[in-house]
Amino acid sequence: MSEKLKIKISIADRVYPLTVDVAQEEGLRSASKKIDTMIKQYEENYAVRDKQDVLAMCALQFAAQVEQKQINNSMDGTETLERLTKMNNLLEQYLSK
Repeated sequence: MSEKLKIKISIADRVYPLTVDVAQEEGLRSASKKIDTMIKQYEENYAVRDKQDVLAMCALQFAAQVEQKQINNSMDGTETLERLTKMNNLLEQYLSK
């Protein structure tokens, strides 16, 4: 069983107590900092009335990044599969001689 930590993460000037695996702590703290940085950027560059609007835009931006990575990975996977198939065909031709 993995060890659990009790940590406090601050997002948009609110503190959230969490119990997490030790391996997750660094990622959560880094994500929290990125969210706060993004919030500051939105507040400085756009007329924002509500923190909820800013948080929604942050969530959209992070979700879009994840989706784009999945799209890119699926394209890369298809190209890789095609290359492997071509290499396999060449090897079969070579070995059959």
